[in-house]
Amino acid sequence: MRILIHENYQQISKWTAYYIANKIKTFNPTPEKPFVLGLPTGSSPIGTYTELIELVKQGELSFQNVVTFNMDEYVGIPVDHPQSYHYFMDKHLFNHIDIPRENINVLDGNAADLEAECEAYEKKIESYGGIQLFLGGIGPDGHIAFNEPGSSLKSKTRVKTLTYDTILANSRFFDNDVNKVPKTALTVGVDTVMQAKEVVIIINGYNKARALQKVVEEGVNHMWTVSVLQLHQKGMIVCDEDATMELKVGTAKYFKDIEKTELKNYPKTN
Repeated sequence: MRILIHENYQQISKWTAYYIANKIKTFNPTPEKPFVLGLPTGSSPIGTYTELIELVKQGELSFQNVVTFNMDEYVGIPVDHPQSYHYFMDKHLFNHIDIPRENINVLDGNAADLEAECEAYEKKIESYGGIQLFLGGIGPDGHIAFNEPGSSLKSKTRVKTLTYDTILANSRFFDNDVNKVPKTALTVGVDTVMQAKEVVIIINGYNKARALQKVVEEGVNHMWTVSVLQLHQKGMIVCDEDATMELKVGTAKYFKDIEKTELKNYPKTN
C-alpha cells in the first residue's frame, strides 16, 4: 500500500486528478475498450473533480471513451433531489465534461426491485472486464461508500440499512432533520471496490486522522473497512498533513522518504 502525503487539500486534488488523467491517457481507451472508472461522492473528491474538469476544458483530457460506476445512492429520493448522488455527480463533474450520458452508471434507488438492481450493477461491471481504477474517500470511522463499521470485507453491491450515526451525520444535508434522511441506500460492497485493478483513496483533514491511523498502522479489520486496502496489490492513499496527525512520527517519515521522487512533480498529462 502506497501513501502519498501532501501539504494540503489543494495539492491532493491536483495530484489525484493528474494521476487519473495519466491513467486514462496511457490506457488509450476506445469505444470498444473503454477505461472503466469507479467514482465516489462526498466532500473528499470535489477538488479532484474540479481539476479534472479543468483538464477537459484545456483539451488535455477526454471522457469520450470512459465508463463510470458510482459507489452508492440513497433509496427513495428522486434523482433530481439536491441530496441525491445522481444530482451530486451532475453538479460536480458530469455536466462539465464530455462523457456520453450512456457511459454513466449510478445505482437506481427507485428501482422496483432493489436487489435485482444491485445484482445487475455487479454484472454490468463484470461485462466491462472490471473497473480499472476506483477512486474513493472515507468517513471519520474509516468506512467506504455505505460500508459502515462491521460490514463484511467480502460484501458486494447490496441494499444497506444505514446506522443511526450515519443518518445523524447526514442530517446536516437534510435541514438537520433526521426524519428527512433516507434510512436505506444502495452501495457497492467492500469487495466490489477491492476487485478494481487499482484503488486510490483520498483522506484529508484532521477529522480523518484517527481513521488513517487505524487503516495504516493496525491490522485489517471489518470495523474499519478501508483497512482492507492493505491487501490490495495496487492500493494507494493520498492524504494531507492534517490527516497524518495520529500516525507515529516514524510511520509518516517512512512514507515521505520513499515517495520523495513521486511528490516532486505532479504526474504530467501530456
